[in-house]
Amino acid sequence: MAEIEQRTLMLIDDEPAQSRLITALAAREGWRTLVVRDSETAIATLGTRQGMQLSAIILDQWVPGEEACQLIAELRARRPAVPILMLTTSASPLLAVEAMRAGATDYLVKPVAPDRMMLALRMATTREAPRNELQPLTEKMPSTPDFDAMIGAAPSFRSALAVAAKAARGQGPVLIEGESGSGKEMVVRAMQAASPRAKSPFRLLNIGAIPANSVESALFGHEKGAFPGAFDRHVGALQHADGGTLALDEVDRLPLSVQHRLLESIQRSDARPIGARHSFRIDVRVIAASNLPLREMVEAGHFLPELLTALAGTTVQLPPLRARAGDIPALARHFLARIGEQPGLRALGITDAALALLSAYDWPGNVRQLQAVLFRAAVFCDGDALTGEDFPQLSDLLGDGSGNPQAAHQEGVGVMLYAPDGNLRPLEEIEADVIRLAIGHYRGRMTEVARRLGIGRSTLYRKLTELGIGESA
Repeated sequence: MAEIEQRTLMLIDDEPAQSRLITALAAREGWRTLVVRDSETAIATLGTRQGMQLSAIILDQWVPGEEACQLIAELRARRPAVPILMLTTSASPLLAVEAMRAGATDYLVKPVAPDRMMLALRMATTREAPRNELQPLTEKMPSTPDFDAMIGAAPSFRSALAVAAKAARGQGPVLIEGESGSGKEMVVRAMQAASPRAKSPFRLLNIGAIPANSVESALFGHEKGAFPGAFDRHVGALQHADGGTLALDEVDRLPLSVQHRLLESIQRSDARPIGARHSFRIDVRVIAASNLPLREMVEAGHFLPELLTALAGTTVQLPPLRARAGDIPALARHFLARIGEQPGLRALGITDAALALLSAYDWPGNVRQLQAVLFRAAVFCDGDALTGEDFPQLSDLLGDGSGNPQAAHQEGVGVMLYAPDGNLRPLEEIEADVIRLAIGHYRGRMTEVARRLGIGRSTLYRKLTELGIGESA
């Protein structure tokens, strides 16, 4: 029986605590980790026997030696096939652009949740997974938390936003459920901005980004000496949010022991830090977000039914992107406009062939993944508009013909604005397509077509003649 080859990871990091954590995480998935503390040692290691067997590299931006992007470029030149992941405390889009152009495969902003770290490593090194294209970036771009500014016309999405907007004006708890990347944090922030507590304290705690043994302290705080390593007093998120709102992201990751404590805290409106002799009265509105359906977790015994009841005063169900594929063109153009405002990037258009390709994919990482793919494509685009050729991994995944603009048109992409060369089509052609689309959509009822287009019947018939369109278009 053939022996399974162990994969080797080189970690370039001079922080012992972080190195130990990453080494332990990688070991769980069968990785052997070589830890080097500076860029010179990293380059020298590439020439060793162990260095020749590397399957991946993780680089902390602040390692001593060369600038991180210079080191990435050097590593990429010496090991073109080895994926490189960069860790950084900066969410700067410019740094993300520079790192990716230098050859980074992914860009992770610290603190990174262990699952996110290992997902990035797994996706970068799994042969079946597309590299350099479909990996979720943690690159962040500022956005206005406003319900009216949210992109999407799908009924399921608008209904969810309507529920959230109504709940925002109240004071009760809210539970937002939806797949990872579907926009839960965006809705949380929009709710906070529209709530009576908009100007009161607000804390967002990502349970999934906190080690399980630290979640209780993060929520409730602790007194000095409460446990080994508690060298100072720590105020928990519940007390920080007193008088305002506490948002709990990935509440499905909450350990059962902490679920009991949180339930008691919500029921009694108080919080007792670990090691404290008394509790503190608090007035906190809780908005929870979950990647998994909590009712299913209750049935499986992984979530307290009483806590679900306490959190789900109102429940908002966000649909996955694949359930609202007709929103993809508008989302793509919106993201490209925002990406074009980032340092080191520029405004880009996108062809209908490219939109068709995007609309044909099912986006397991949802809106966040779409944004990441567009960001990555924009970094390397030399033209004025993204085309299907800028998404080679999608083409490979979907096969020939999946990016047919006509097929995408039928699925909701709508009127094609761009010619195959990336330039805008003439206005007369676009207008003719709009009228054809309206006639087909309203089944030839010309009075309704004219009303929906905002023109008179006589104007509509005149345009039909001028544009050479039959009523059966």
